[in-house]
Amino acid sequence: MATWLRLRSYRAPRLPPAPAGLGLRPRCSVPAAPALASAQPGRSAGGLAGLSAALLRTDGFVGGRWLPAAAAFPVHDPASGAELGLVADCGVPETRAAVRAAYEAFCSWRGVSAKERSSLLRKWYDLMMQNKDDLAKIITAESGKPLKEAQGEVVYSALFLEWFSEEARRIYGDIIYTPARDRRALVLKQPLGVAAVITPWNFPSAMITRKVGAALAAGCTVVVKPAEHTPFSALALAEVLLHHAAGSVKRVSMELGGHAPFIVFDSANVDQAVAGAMASKFRNSGQTCVCSNRFLVQRGIHDSFVKKFAEAIKTNLHVGNGFEERTTQGPLIDEKAVEKVETHVSDAVSKGATVVTGGKRHQLGKNFFEPTLLSNVTRDMLCAHEETFGPLAPVIKFDTEEEAVAIANAADVGLAGYFYSQDPAQIWRVAEQLEVGMVGVNEGLISSVECPFGGVKQSGLGREGSKYGIDEYLELKYVCFGGL
Repeated sequence: MATWLRLRSYRAPRLPPAPAGLGLRPRCSVPAAPALASAQPGRSAGGLAGLSAALLRTDGFVGGRWLPAAAAFPVHDPASGAELGLVADCGVPETRAAVRAAYEAFCSWRGVSAKERSSLLRKWYDLMMQNKDDLAKIITAESGKPLKEAQGEVVYSALFLEWFSEEARRIYGDIIYTPARDRRALVLKQPLGVAAVITPWNFPSAMITRKVGAALAAGCTVVVKPAEHTPFSALALAEVLLHHAAGSVKRVSMELGGHAPFIVFDSANVDQAVAGAMASKFRNSGQTCVCSNRFLVQRGIHDSFVKKFAEAIKTNLHVGNGFEERTTQGPLIDEKAVEKVETHVSDAVSKGATVVTGGKRHQLGKNFFEPTLLSNVTRDMLCAHEETFGPLAPVIKFDTEEEAVAIANAADVGLAGYFYSQDPAQIWRVAEQLEVGMVGVNEGLISSVECPFGGVKQSGLGREGSKYGIDEYLELKYVCFGGL
């Protein structure tokens, strides 16, 4: 999940002179977007031998300089537990300095031509693609996901830069003819300003790149990625979350959690539905906000679906270190995540659910959990009304379309939803009735840079990607011309 806010004004001290011995101390991870391409490499993180020192950054880059931080936190490989390096633990002073640097950059950046913005974003895209293999290795090392998934993530992230490099040249306004004959109305779209971005761990490159890429086309962005247990830098940067932003009327866009339903109707092609379930559920070991979290299967097709789903899990999923070629399921991000999956499984079993396959920690280590399929799941179980964020697929049996839609919509979140049906009338009905921001119809993978990503209810505000995504970073200005 991710939360991000834009700041149009923020008082902060000017940057201090760069101290001596800058390369010997931990730095805060705060890149200043407009200067990324020209940044010089700082101190490299350890534990990732063979990768470019320019890509292994523990330093912070603010206003064209590397800045120190008072403390650092370790980054561990979730598969082995090995320490990969130390990353600076940013505090309030560093964060305020970063926001000030971004604001000062914005004062000149706002006048850059659309073509020049487009060229810079395209250059950033080219750099990511040139270094995609090394970037993928860094993602796998810090998150544990299979290397092939990490490679796909880097390319997907870079595509947002490519997309918005093109959209930067297509920010159009309008001419409105008013009732008065001697007046004309003009609508302009102007950059909003500095964007504060709080990104999630589960998309280390994608969530940063797609948001920063969009913002860069409209203004200037600073990104802070704080340690899990030290969120104060994010608080200083964004005056975090909606009620803090309301006091100064800052525009807020949020992409938060999900609890995606995956509905299989009697008319569905079972093999197609199983393939979609595999793709939707087990990507990144179930640790994405659009992963299916509840499988609602109609009674007439239920047994066949569960049997084939179990066979597919046993045959196609291989748990292991993300760097191993055969691995499709890496570790979860930490032991706390494993404990949540374990809790959901034990709660379901205690209330009558059946473990079809999996159901326990994997022998590889404390952060690994077996891909798990549960049947006989009921709505009172934790996994039926909480987002698990792990490799757990609970199946709930239903009888009617109305029942399925009611179960799917009985959540305070609504990011993605999926359903399988061969009935054209049913497809239209259910697609319109599901209370989610994105719907996959006979499709388990729906994300695309060309399409709007976002949810309804408590899953967030605003949209990322697509032609709609750039609007999050723009202000509308109406200009009235008289005396014509």
